[in-house]
Amino acid sequence: QVQLVESGGGLVQPGGSLRLSCASSRSIFSIYAMGWYREAHGKQRELVASITSSGTTVYADSVKGRFTISRDSAKNTVHLQMNSLKPEDTAVYYCKARTGITTDYWGQGTQVTVSS
Repeated sequence: QVQLVESGGGLVQPGGSLRLSCASSRSIFSIYAMGWYREAHGKQRELVASITSSGTTVYADSVKGRFTISRDSAKNTVHLQMNSLKPEDTAVYYCKARTGITTDYWGQGTQVTVSS
């Protein structure tokens, strides 16, 4: 029902910035919430940031003050602006759309590597 395509990942130096984008096939205002998760090598997937259809945002403590989630309703796209990147931010980042309490859709993921 919902297709998600992530883009914007890559290799950056510590202290650098990247902007991730998640394009949805469905209006983001008809989705309960959209968010970014990340999965580092050998670790559990964790929530990075989320935004509801009403605009409420949630951030992981580890990224507060550095990352910003935003939406572009005209393009059905959610962005994650990542500043002051650290090596520990290295992970595959996944976009998720929640359409119901038990109905989630995931993108394919995009690699973010922070290294000097």
